[in-house]
Amino acid sequence: MSVAESRRIVLFRHAKADWPQVNDHERPLADRGRMDAAEAGRRLADTDIPFDLALCSTATRTRETWKLAVHEFPHRPKTVYEERVYEASPGELIAVLNETPDDAQNVLLIGHNPGVQGLAEILSGSAETGPRDRMSRRGFPTAAFAVLSFSGSWKTLEPGVATLLDYWAPSE
Repeated sequence: MSVAESRRIVLFRHAKADWPQVNDHERPLADRGRMDAAEAGRRLADTDIPFDLALCSTATRTRETWKLAVHEFPHRPKTVYEERVYEASPGELIAVLNETPDDAQNVLLIGHNPGVQGLAEILSGSAETGPRDRMSRRGFPTAAFAVLSFSGSWKTLEPGVATLLDYWAPSE
């Protein structure tokens, strides 16, 4: 693949988590979160994006979200559980994405707010009107995802280079 070809990044926030007496990293999904994760998986499958790679936070709620979502996919992409995605800032998430091999065209990142929402906002130098309006109105609730596109190598990913193509959140 040429590095000038269009690449897609899907930024996916984990589904609704429960609040049991465990440390934050170990919080599991709530019942609603399990339903929303599966629905988000169906919506992601409907995009027909052939994901090459999934980068998932190591937190329990993100791993559970991914397990339920990917079950809806026609094929499972390579999955890397990345500790640096947990509690990462947008800049830290860009650094992780900059390390993506250029043979990966479509990448799904499963993470946390405020980093995921912040990353969607700073990467999108332009946007389709509908998705930007929906994301501005809804914010980035649990189980939401944004689809962005950019051209170039992963090493060139930086603020403002992407276009926000689509946005989905539960109850949309």
